[in-house]
Amino acid sequence: MANAGERARSRARRVDRAVTGLVVTAVDGAADVLAAATIWARATACRDGDPEPAPGEAAVPGLLKRLDVVGARLVLARVDGRPVGFTLVAPRADALEVWYVGVDPDAWGGGVARRLLRTAEDHARETGHEELRLWVIADNARAIRVYESAGWVGTDEVAHNPRSGRLERRFVRRVRTG
Repeated sequence: MANAGERARSRARRVDRAVTGLVVTAVDGAADVLAAATIWARATACRDGDPEPAPGEAAVPGLLKRLDVVGARLVLARVDGRPVGFTLVAPRADALEVWYVGVDPDAWGGGVARRLLRTAEDHARETGHEELRLWVIADNARAIRVYESAGWVGTDEVAHNPRSGRLERRFVRRVRTG
């Protein structure tokens, strides 16, 4: 069993790798969708303390459902060609909705989520949206810290996720356009 110092050094090495050489690009076909789904499965299993993630294929239908929205955009973050995170956004009448922000647990703490959120903000500006919105599981402290540190603001709007039953809270981020 690794001691605390060894775990910290190992985490620092993962963080350094995640920050160095991070490239964010639009998805390029079914393989990238599966890569995003696999990241989602790994991240949610880690978040929820599940010992084994579901197969990535199990998350593909959810991603495809959101990708069917006109104007939806899925981007993948890679380090040295390896997928480490993704976001999926889609326009609403009055905002750009962030449906997914997923980062592989091996890249947690390396700035991947912040970079993906900045990419979503850039896309909002490019498409003329002054506000981004997302839902986050209310007890997901790690994600909430990331959103707040990136300038997102929690609202009083809450809802139970119809699939999981978990309480979610709405976060918003205003961006300047033009």
